[in-house]
Amino acid sequence: MAITAAMVKELREMTGAGMMDCKKALTATEGDMDKAVEFLREKGLAAIAKKANRVAAEGIVATILSDDHKTGAIVEVNSETDFVAKNADFQAYVARVAAQVLATNAETMEAFMSEPWIDDASLTVEQALSQKIAIIGEKLSIRRFEKIVSKDGVLATYIHAGGKIGVLVELTTDASGDAVYDCGKNVAMQVAALKPKYTNRDEVPGDFVEHEKEILKAQAMNENPDKPENIIEKMIIGRLNKELKEICLVDQIYVKDGDLTVKKYVDSVAKEVGSAIAVKGFVRYETGEGMEKREDNFAEEVAKQMGM
Repeated sequence: MAITAAMVKELREMTGAGMMDCKKALTATEGDMDKAVEFLREKGLAAIAKKANRVAAEGIVATILSDDHKTGAIVEVNSETDFVAKNADFQAYVARVAAQVLATNAETMEAFMSEPWIDDASLTVEQALSQKIAIIGEKLSIRRFEKIVSKDGVLATYIHAGGKIGVLVELTTDASGDAVYDCGKNVAMQVAALKPKYTNRDEVPGDFVEHEKEILKAQAMNENPDKPENIIEKMIIGRLNKELKEICLVDQIYVKDGDLTVKKYVDSVAKEVGSAIAVKGFVRYETGEGMEKREDNFAEEVAKQMGM
C-alpha cells in the first residue's frame, strides 16, 4: 500500500511522533493506522502524544560561531515553561542543536529535521528531539534557525537574559582579532536592546517609505492646516528622517555612547584597527515573539498533574 503524505500527517497529529518515524511505522504496518500507533507506542516514540497540542512559547535562543568567526548559527528552541528553559539539560541540548545548525547545509526545517543527529548518527534530528521530549516531559519545538557564512568579513554574537534574545551580526572587513570581534558584539548588543528593523536605509522598502510619507503628510496638515505646502514637505522629510534613524541600525544612537551613531562607533573602531569595517546585516531572535503564550500558573499546572 502506498503511504501518502496525508497519512503521515494524520499519524503525526494522533501520536506527536516525528514525521520520519510515522512514515516508517506506516510502512511497517502496511498503512494500518491503528497498528502504526501501536508500533510507535512499542518503540516509545508516541510518548509525546498528549503534549502534541500544547503551546510551547518559552525556551531559549542559542548562537554559535566557528573558530575563525567566518560561520555563525542561531536557533530558537521552545519549551512550554520557563522552568524547563532554565534547566541545564535543556540548555545543553539547545547548544547541540546550534552546533547542528553550524554544520548543516539544510535550507528548510524539513531537511534539517531529517538529518542525522550530530551526537548519534543512528537518529535523525527529529528523533533526537522526540527522545528529549520524553526525558524532559514537556512539548519542545525547534522553531527556526539561520546559518550565515561570511565571504568578506567576520561574525559576532550576543545572547541577552540567558537566551531570551539572541543576535548574530555580520561585519564586512579585512581585519580580525579581538577589537573587531568586540565591535561586532557591541553592535549585536545594540540590536538586542533597540530592535532595529533594517541594517541601513538601502534595505528600507520603497513602498514602506511612501506609506509613511502619506501618514506623516496627513499628520502635518492636520496639525498645521495654515502652513504652505513647501513647509509641510520639509516637515515630512524631517519626521521621516527621524523615524528612519530609529529603525535603521547604523543610524541609531549608539547605546554605549550617546554622542555617536552606530556607524560612527564602527568607523572609530575601523580607524583604530587600520581597516574598513561596515555592518552588513544581522539576525535577531526573541524567544516566543509572535506566538501565543500560555497563561497557566506553574503551581496550578503542578497541582493538576498531581491530582490535587
